[in-house]
Order: sequence, then structure tokens, then C-alpha cells
Amino acid sequence: MFEIWETSEPARLISDAGSLKIALEKVDTMCRLRHDQAAAHVGVSGEGYHFEIRNNEGKALARLTYVPDTTRAYQSVVVDELRGDNGRV
Repeated sequence: MFEIWETSEPARLISDAGSLKIALEKVDTMCRLRHDQAAAHVGVSGEGYHFEIRNNEGKALARLTYVPDTTRAYQSVVVDELRGDNGRV
């Protein structure tokens, strides 16, 4: 079991996931949402957004800081090397 946290102040639990692939997909979805919000000028964070994927013991396994670039379309934050199944998370 994995937990997805947004660690910007205040930290909050976003969701949980049964696998790392699903956890990565959920982080990517949150980044896409933050990109869309920034493009709409809603809840803009100049310092970016901070996410963690934690294991069931609460230990951070991965951290990501995402700063939306609204001058271009959203690009996935999950690099191909992390993807499985022919590029699909």
C-alpha cells in the first residue's frame, strides 16, 4: 500500500494506491490538475507543488516538486523509465 501526499503547507493526504504504478499515475493526475489550475489562474503557487509517495510505514519513497509551465501544454511528470507495459502507467 502506498500513500500520496501533497507536502506543501499544510501537508495533506491526497489518496492511497495499491501499487507504485497507480501511485505514480495519481501524482501525474495531481500535477495535471495543478497545471490546469495555474492556466486558469486559480490557486497559483509561485514555489510549486510538493508531492511524496510514501510506503505503508510512512517513509517517503519518492518526492516531486512540480512548477506548472502554462506557456505550453501539460507534459507527464512520469518519465518513460518509470512506466511499465509499453509506456502506460
